[in-house]
Amino acid sequence: MSPAGTVEFDQPPESVFTILVHHTDMVVALGHGDALNAMYSPANFEGNYDKLLERLDGVSVDWSDLYDSWNPDKEVLYELDSDLHLTDPAYVSTMDTWDTADVEEVRTAVAPWFGNALSRNHSEPPADWADQYQYYTLWEIFEKVAEVFQERARYDALSNAKAALDSTVASGLPAEDERPRTARVMMSPDLDSIWVFHMDGPGFIRSHTRPFGVDDVFADIPEAETIGLEALAEADPEVVLVENAFARADDWRAQKQNLRDDPVASGISAVKNNRVYPLSARYGGPIMNFFQLEMVAKELYPEQFGAWPDYDGGPYPDFAESEQLFDHQRVADIINGDL
Repeated sequence: MSPAGTVEFDQPPESVFTILVHHTDMVVALGHGDALNAMYSPANFEGNYDKLLERLDGVSVDWSDLYDSWNPDKEVLYELDSDLHLTDPAYVSTMDTWDTADVEEVRTAVAPWFGNALSRNHSEPPADWADQYQYYTLWEIFEKVAEVFQERARYDALSNAKAALDSTVASGLPAEDERPRTARVMMSPDLDSIWVFHMDGPGFIRSHTRPFGVDDVFADIPEAETIGLEALAEADPEVVLVENAFARADDWRAQKQNLRDDPVASGISAVKNNRVYPLSARYGGPIMNFFQLEMVAKELYPEQFGAWPDYDGGPYPDFAESEQLFDHQRVADIINGDL
């Protein structure tokens, strides 16, 4: 896999270093969560992922002892002595105190790198890696990771479940002129800061919004640019999707109440019609991809896919089997090894 090239293992790695959560998610999805020794901000993602895993019987992870690997200390990588650094080496080379020589040192002295991060947004790779960089979909990365763990059968089973979900979504979409004008944003609880994110475009951070083909009211504004509440009111979206709101229940409750109480925000169509909804993390892997596709389908098209409930925190909603857009139990069984 670009940019790391080819790696070979006699057996699945038993200790795995990760940074970004899409790689961490893949390890859990393949049934090897116990192998994790590091990830970015485990305390934050513990709350996020545990809310999802609550709906996958028998799937759990102990995040408490994982090293917080953002801008990792090189000496810690020696101490962890991992079998695999499931992390994009080009991405690591841009972090504080790291460069390409450090990456190569760890590869030869400790364990190989294997991962791809810049595909999340099709970001430009650093100069040392530009000639060998390639972009993949989330599930193409997952397939390659599954080969490392010798879990081809488990990947195939999850891929089949994902294909069924994709088919359900595609077949249920209404005509284009019946799709809501939508804003995808991140907001501070006090509404003083609003950051724009796109529904469509390249990269796997949009893999759970791109399939729905909505009219993005901020498509012409650069990603992550800050806007004011007046700009949101002027755009007047029919639906507002709020990044990270699912993980941060206290902020989410404050945001919703402040939107209702604010004289400008309360006039926005999405606010008036109670169509402001949470999203989870943009950087999730296959497990989060399953749940966020189901979530967004229900938020955007309740008549076609069933309504998303008035969520105020806690675990992911416990939908009856008839209301699930993918078979939650089947996905749990696959992760647990029942193929």
